[in-house]
Amino acid sequence: MLSLKEKIASHIAVFEQLATIEQPIDAAAALIQTSCLDGKTVFVCGNGGSAADAQHFSAELTGRYVLDRPAYAGVALTVDTSALTAIANDYGYAQVFARQLDGLAKSGDVLVAISTSGHSANIMAAVEVAKKKQMQTIALLGRDGGQLASVADISIVVPAYETARIQEAHSFILHYFCEWLEPLPAITD
Repeated sequence: MLSLKEKIASHIAVFEQLATIEQPIDAAAALIQTSCLDGKTVFVCGNGGSAADAQHFSAELTGRYVLDRPAYAGVALTVDTSALTAIANDYGYAQVFARQLDGLAKSGDVLVAISTSGHSANIMAAVEVAKKKQMQTIALLGRDGGQLASVADISIVVPAYETARIQEAHSFILHYFCEWLEPLPAITD
């Protein structure tokens, strides 16, 4: 087992690499900012820890990140247990997010699809439906980006292979998106 210092070093190494993917991160942040200000809905989905990130980000859109400001339309497709279980039972687990998007989303809305591997079948299906509905798609990924990297409009591939480090970076990136909606004053010492 690695020591705490070694884990911290691993975390820092991944975060230092985020500067190498600044362009897609900023492009995604600008898209979310424009969509929110235009009254569009940002849908978010993921599995496991990525589902928790989806819910966290959605809550920051509808609630707030730091500053008091108008609520933005954010929907985590991971929270409606009745829909999730009914869709999984009737259509299969691969359709749990796609079916919800098909019923809820409109052209011009945004989907933020989170997958550390980029191979989750239910995330791929959601992106396919989003494309058919003329939504913009952002994928938060890790490793080599998987299948999703070539399908999403904007793919953000965290340059790491350890799931925990990828998820930590995804959480940071989602907070960065929030800062585009709530510009914070510079902190000086």
